[in-house]
Amino acid sequence: MQHDHGHEAFWRAPDRLWPALICIDILQGDGASPAFEAKVSECSRVTRALSLHQRIREDIEGQIRSGAWPADYRVPFETELMAQYGCARMTVSKAMAALVEAGLIVRRKRAGSFVARPKVHAPVLNIPDIPSTIRSRGEAYGFRLRLSRVRSPDPALPDEVVLAAGGELLEIEGVHDAAGRPFALERRLIALVAAPDAALADLATVPPGAWLLENIAWTEAESRISAVNADAAIASLLDLHEAAACLVVDRRTWRGGEPVTRVCQIFPGEAYDLMARFGPAG
Repeated sequence: MQHDHGHEAFWRAPDRLWPALICIDILQGDGASPAFEAKVSECSRVTRALSLHQRIREDIEGQIRSGAWPADYRVPFETELMAQYGCARMTVSKAMAALVEAGLIVRRKRAGSFVARPKVHAPVLNIPDIPSTIRSRGEAYGFRLRLSRVRSPDPALPDEVVLAAGGELLEIEGVHDAAGRPFALERRLIALVAAPDAALADLATVPPGAWLLENIAWTEAESRISAVNADAAIASLLDLHEAAACLVVDRRTWRGGEPVTRVCQIFPGEAYDLMARFGPAG
């Protein structure tokens, strides 16, 4: 009994510390009473359950992040996951609750759990949904699709080769209109390895940026902002005088390290501005 009392701290330890404490006791070679051995067995069982709940979460998260399970995809029912992983309902419930908290899945009453629609996260500069931006100003939105074609990357352009990742590219050019006037010229490449359904999308009805925000979960984006004077082609498409000042936003987007899209959006200088709100560093 003295041995059991000596491990009073062990019984009271938080779950997350049990594996380490088990190892300490085993390495000390104190020997163990039957009661202590029973506790070690119980701790090992709980530790395995905790590890399994994490594995279930990571497996499901991997399917979502990779795009294998798109938005609105029904996640297997808890009973199906219990059978697949050979575990108790509580273990599956913990994993599902963590995924809900992370915003990766949503639960619908009497329907089950579904992959959440991707949300736009914008700590400094967001990925703008141009149609929503225009409509929020009370203006009619339109998109004129000028070019949509599937092609191979240009081997002389390393950025295209990297974006394509061994597959083909969907090349798109179009003009966003606000209240009947040109708002932005968009030139975009989409990696069909990352977004194969884009090749079948009706991009004349749903413009490419809006389609991507709705269908592809992104994890990282890089934006570069510059100014140019409109050349003859840009001036014609945006209804500007040649050499008029324009704002250019070049953006690249990734999903878990996999390149998804690269876009160049050109705005008339007087029609668009960028705003960011900051706090002091540290």
